[in-house]
Order: sequence, then structure tokens, then C-alpha cells
Amino acid sequence: MSTPYYQDDLVTLYLGDYRDHLDIVDAAHPDAIVTDPPYGETSLDWDVWVEGWLADAARATSNLWCFGSFRMFMEHVAEFRAAGWKLAQDTVWEKHNGSGFHADRFKRVHEFAVQFYRGEWGALHNEPPTTPDAIKRVVRTKTRPTQMGAIDKAPFTSVDGGDRLMRSVIRLRSMHGKAINETEKPVKLAQLYVASSVPVGGTVVDLFAGSCSTGVAARQLGRRAVLFEKRESQCEKAANRLEAETEQPLDFDFGGAA
Repeated sequence: MSTPYYQDDLVTLYLGDYRDHLDIVDAAHPDAIVTDPPYGETSLDWDVWVEGWLADAARATSNLWCFGSFRMFMEHVAEFRAAGWKLAQDTVWEKHNGSGFHADRFKRVHEFAVQFYRGEWGALHNEPPTTPDAIKRVVRTKTRPTQMGAIDKAPFTSVDGGDRLMRSVIRLRSMHGKAINETEKPVKLAQLYVASSVPVGGTVVDLFAGSCSTGVAARQLGRRAVLFEKRESQCEKAANRLEAETEQPLDFDFGGAA
């Protein structure tokens, strides 16, 4: 077993390609993999699609949250199917800014996070997050007509809608200006997928850890995280981040959150 680059009570970060540490991936027995793989869409030297990673993930777990672009998923749909992954649901991260690779196309201000599963859906841990911002429903905004009989209540009556299931379009600012990774995802975003698919005390694995947002999110939620990052310069930045960041208040309502 390799020596961790960083480790605390809940998070373990390894320097290196996860494919050189498959024994560690297997030993983690992850409840889910939450990861942001290279899309293969830019000129960055590390942005190369890793052949076979979907099959490796399938051997380790039956629950996968994968970030990506629509182009990425379309180009590799056969690999998802060959590894036995079935589509569960898709969510959209809407950013406040984005990128435009060509002047004649729409500016892209969104990315997808898609959940895939293997086996029986009912066998997986599934705890969708809710938000406490259900809009109050107006029941009556004026007095009833006289033919409706006596009116006992005030003319304006509303009832609190209470919690609601979180919507599939999630609006969060990007990490522009403060990211330690070129494609860093907000911790709040990672919290959603870790909390919904990994029980408290359970384990999430990230095969392409980058800035380690998945690890920070897992620690805040009381989950264990096993992370792999092959760039040493990125690993150093991520380890410094993990050492510096402490408990933060959660912005969403997660069932069972620590």
C-alpha cells in the first residue's frame, strides 16, 4: 500500500494515477465515486480522456456521479454502456460565467453532473437533498362572494409550503479568481452528490481529485474520502487546502448530515 500524500481522520489523498493504486480503490469499498474526469476538450496537457476508467469504477462501486459536458458524455456513451452503467439522473450546474471556444457559438455557462448506477437502484443509498425555500402558496387573496356564505378567515391567507425537493438546475458561482485547479468545482456542489449517495460514516472515492473539493465536502458532511491526484503540484495545493479548511456551515438541507 502506498503512503498517503495527505491524511486526516476522514480524508486520505494519494499522489499518483489511480490506476497504479487499484488495490487501494478496491480496499476502500466506496459507497459511491464522485469524480470530475478529464473531458478531453482543451489544450491542457493533462486534459486527456482516461481509457478504461469507467470499467475500473464499475469494479469498485455501483454508484457513480460524473461531471462532464454533453459532448463528453455523447462521445463516450458506448464506454458507459460497456461497463454496465445505467443512467439514473442528470443535474445541471449553472455558473455565473463560462467559456466560449468559438465566436459563433453560445457561451457555455453550464456543466452536467450525471448519476449512473449498476445493479438494482433500490440497493443504493439514496437521500435526495431538499431546500427550505418552498414558496408560500396563496390560498385566498380577496373576500369570497356573498353567495359563498359566511367568511371566518382574513381575506389574505397563505400557508407555508415547507421544504421542497432540490431542483435539478443548481445555480452556484464558479471558482473563477480563487480556484487552485483549472476546472475546480465549488464545495457546495460536491456536497450535493456526496450527501445524496454516501451515508454518514460511509466512503466516497474520487479518481481525479484535482482541487479535492470532493474531499472537503465529504469531511464537512462526516463522510470518509479516498482521493487520487497524479500531478504533484496540484497535490501540494490540495493538501494545503485540506489542512487550512475547517468545518463550515452547510448551505443545503441534507438528511443525516453530521
